[in-house]
Amino acid sequence: MTLHADLQVARGSFALDVALSVAPGEVVALLGPNGAGKTTALRALAGLLPLDGGSVRVDDAVWDEPPKVFLRPERRPVGVVFQDYLLFAHLSAAENVAFGLRARGMDRRPAHAAAVEWLDRVGLAEYARARPRSLSGGQAQRVALARALATAPSLLLLDEPLAALDASTRMLVRTELGRHLGEYTGRTLLVTHDPLDAMVLADRLVIVEGGRVVQEGAPTEVARQPRTEYVAQLVGLNLYRGRGSGTSVALDEGGELVVAAPASGVVYVAFPPSAVSLHSARPEGSPRNTWPVTVVGVEQHAHTVRVRLEGSPGVLADVTTGVVAELRLVPGARLWAAVKATETHTYAG
Repeated sequence: MTLHADLQVARGSFALDVALSVAPGEVVALLGPNGAGKTTALRALAGLLPLDGGSVRVDDAVWDEPPKVFLRPERRPVGVVFQDYLLFAHLSAAENVAFGLRARGMDRRPAHAAAVEWLDRVGLAEYARARPRSLSGGQAQRVALARALATAPSLLLLDEPLAALDASTRMLVRTELGRHLGEYTGRTLLVTHDPLDAMVLADRLVIVEGGRVVQEGAPTEVARQPRTEYVAQLVGLNLYRGRGSGTSVALDEGGELVVAAPASGVVYVAFPPSAVSLHSARPEGSPRNTWPVTVVGVEQHAHTVRVRLEGSPGVLADVTTGVVAELRLVPGARLWAAVKATETHTYAG
């Protein structure tokens, strides 16, 4: 059965009002900026924070439905992997994994045997007697995952599970985590701010801003059609809202763009920073959008340079270091931006 959660929590001036569903075998990623309500949602599902309204239901069982029902955390079949793993420093890896089983009444010997079996499944059988301080970050993450899965939870909550890892370890552990999640038949909610973690691991994305769901869908759908500035930044696109008339879109923030496909009514226009070219003088030639801009920021991004530009509209451009030198791209420099109509993607607002 599917997890159905209508999470309503009020904390001071902040109010969370988020509806979530997670089917068996599905991985749902909850994304949003800091303060959006991601952690509040996770704590409510884990039973660490009672709801003020709404409900949480799984397999026809009610976990939370104020004011009548509130199932305490220890009675919920939930496994949690925290950002800093929260392994018990005085216990071995096997004892950490066995802890949840023992807490649920399993005798010591079978709990230990099950723990060693889980450590073997995550490739750490030889570390059964190791203490957390002797483990690498990736190994500690796998122990925490084994501890969460050992109790066969109905719901697995992952709270920024890869955030504490360095870049090279993160890539390897992400791949391994994806394999384990693919084998897990329960429901998984991944809370993260990292778009790559979400795109690689999740079947569906739920974007939260200001305590509300602003967009949800398959990763490819969200990446292709972002609907807020936060989502556009998440997937690396320039995004504008405006009103279309034929192949022209008058933008809400000022300016106008010529697009490839005719549009009518309220629409979004999106294109990648790599589609933007910069020029010292107004370019001539093939039909394109051109407008004056001013450089307000320059940042190194992997093998390219991200240039932030003010204008009508403001825009992000990705250029080479050669272009930076040629055009002397420093804050305050005045240039022309150009985007071909064929590089734009238009969809209903």
